[in-house]
Amino acid sequence: MLDTVIANGQVVTPQGAGAWEIGIKGEQIVAVGLPGSLPREGARVIDAAGKIVVPGGIDPHTHLAHAIMSHPDQPSATLGPEDDTRGMAYGGTTTHIDFVYVRPGVDNIQAAIEQRAARWKSNSHVDYAYHITLSGMLDLKIFEQVPEAIRAGYPSFKVFTTSVLPPHPKRQSNRLDFGRIGYTMEKVAPAGGLMVVHGEDEDLVQFNYERFRHEGRMDGANMHLVHTKLSELLAFRRTVALARAHSAAVYFVHTSAKEGVDTIAEARGNGQPVYGETLHQYACFNAEYYKTPRGFCSHTYPSLKFPEDQEALWRGLVHDGLATLATDEYPTSLELKLRGRTIEDVTGGNVGAEARMGIGYSEGVVKRGMTLERYADITATNAAKIFGLYPRKGAVAVGSDADLAFIDPSVRKTLVKEDFHVTDYSPWEGWSVTGWPVFTMLRGKVIVDAGKLLGTTSDGKQLTRKIDPVMLRRPAC
Repeated sequence: MLDTVIANGQVVTPQGAGAWEIGIKGEQIVAVGLPGSLPREGARVIDAAGKIVVPGGIDPHTHLAHAIMSHPDQPSATLGPEDDTRGMAYGGTTTHIDFVYVRPGVDNIQAAIEQRAARWKSNSHVDYAYHITLSGMLDLKIFEQVPEAIRAGYPSFKVFTTSVLPPHPKRQSNRLDFGRIGYTMEKVAPAGGLMVVHGEDEDLVQFNYERFRHEGRMDGANMHLVHTKLSELLAFRRTVALARAHSAAVYFVHTSAKEGVDTIAEARGNGQPVYGETLHQYACFNAEYYKTPRGFCSHTYPSLKFPEDQEALWRGLVHDGLATLATDEYPTSLELKLRGRTIEDVTGGNVGAEARMGIGYSEGVVKRGMTLERYADITATNAAKIFGLYPRKGAVAVGSDADLAFIDPSVRKTLVKEDFHVTDYSPWEGWSVTGWPVFTMLRGKVIVDAGKLLGTTSDGKQLTRKIDPVMLRRPAC
């Protein structure tokens, strides 16, 4: 006997989109059948007529309850999971991957994981997992723990090739030098792990800060001239070469420039297991937006770039080359987000997870002809495959968790602040959309329906992961 039947929707499955019914028992999908083929006796029937049913979204890049680096004299943190995952639930995202930071002075990776997990426990509306970020001049002994962390279910390791801000006595550097990055690859690759890379050239970025300070060009609207296209090119190519030498798989976060897209495509063409992520603000905004009154609402690191870069990002998302649409979620109040005005103190990141699925559908499917299958790939399936959650997550398939989102393609509106549920602003206010998420199910429980939050912060569960070796040998999605 089924607990729930989803009927009458257009359902996107691994075999394609069609008029399927979904049978749910407990937390899992147990049947996908033709219309009218699933038994209704004793089951709740949810009518998805006129809706597109897709796998619950997976945001692979979030920074919740995270120390804010841009104002070291005024310590603060981004909003926590209890706030931001409410927006994820409204926006159709059912899983996100945040970060555990390991900095100099941290002696044990597992202890750092446990400390971070304690902050999340009973505080998330959706399921969650963690990447491990290795930052700064770490003692080489910490790298010996990498294989153990992978075996424990934490197989992805984030590194920064640059410090995104200039040095400050109260600000820790995130940068890992390329010697240590290569050493990490030596440990990660044979143990079944993946490198997650923020790729910008340290020498170029820091020189640009120094030069612009010397020239008095401190306005934040110059951010794209500090965090440049060339910087992305140099760092991506250097990382790809290092990964080739160590037979390591790489996932580039927040690709922002055509040069990054092209480097990823070249590496994949050569058979390397290289994957690329971009963010919806990079694809929808460019550096001219910095000059508007609320232009910094869409800033993150690296910077917004140029129209040619937006076109390259959309080609990668709609067709091939980029694997995921993420957010680099960094939620704050509007006052804090706009507090900085110079290239050295503008706050990076933004609150975008709630809008991710809707913007991806409206801009990708409606405006640019993205297929529904590809839409499911970039918003859920590929992230699940790359990071070791598939097929439990990221698929409408028998045996998968019953994580579902309904997109209503009939919605046509201009977004306003009241459409969002995390903080006092969204960079997407004033954006016109066609199609929007209206229903979210997490492991068989309806957590949002018709604008009402039905879930609680105790619904989300911590996930551990194991990456399919195929994903680490070749570009498999």
